[in-house]
Amino acid sequence: MRIIRSIHGYQAWRRQHENEEIGFVPTMGALHEGHLSLIRRARKHCSKVVVSIFVNPLQFAPTEDLSRYPRPVKSDQQLCREAGIDLLFRPSHEEFYPEDFQTSVKVNRLSQRWEGEARPTHFEGVATVVTKLLCLVRPHRAFFGQKDYQQLLVIKQLVRDLNLATTIVRCPTIRESDGLALSSRNRYLSASERMQAAGVSVALRQGKQAIRLGKRQVSTIERDMKKVLGKLKGLDIEYVAVCDAHNLEPLTNAKGSIVLLAAVRLGHVRLIDNMLVKV
Repeated sequence: MRIIRSIHGYQAWRRQHENEEIGFVPTMGALHEGHLSLIRRARKHCSKVVVSIFVNPLQFAPTEDLSRYPRPVKSDQQLCREAGIDLLFRPSHEEFYPEDFQTSVKVNRLSQRWEGEARPTHFEGVATVVTKLLCLVRPHRAFFGQKDYQQLLVIKQLVRDLNLATTIVRCPTIRESDGLALSSRNRYLSASERMQAAGVSVALRQGKQAIRLGKRQVSTIERDMKKVLGKLKGLDIEYVAVCDAHNLEPLTNAKGSIVLLAAVRLGHVRLIDNMLVKV
């Protein structure tokens, strides 16, 4: 495994591999089994696998946890090495966003609701960093987890709109045995919060089951999910929604391809999750 820190160094490496299928897994580090599943998928479909680790300051609001975000560099590098990647790209903030950096990328409609409303600057930061990385890395395929579903749709939209030559591959959410979606932020949960956190996936499964049992009125389905979450100690609901899976518009009646969304707070930790349902 090669580790490259400079943009110029990466560009030189990429020129040497022009004729190979490049798979790309962009991360912010603090790697877990969810990231490793993306790497395995990339390894399966591509001849070369590139992983980036870059904690992107643009997607954090001033009140959010940029300074607290975990950065276990040595263990991340070891996990990448064991996973058999070809290149780990770890650019510095100073080179990636130089002092005179002035450009941003914004995906309008898809960024407005849900996470976009809760974190108004978040998706502009995500769209900007992903655009920069895709233009620089020039992968044939880039692998993203379903766990950040709205982010996935935003990235697919910007790739279409900007005619970027990368296929975005959606990979399934990886969960703990009790259903909790894996996230780098789970390590912030106390023992008691961790027990409550599994209830988020229980609520989503409740919504999915309600649809499978024939319920179609969205207000009823959302009420069923909120009832599960309301029983969890110390949990505050930010939103629970039943949406069109293609554009995230809220529905009145469940039909077609649906995504169930949930965002909650447990103490200082914010958790998001989703499930796809086909009616």
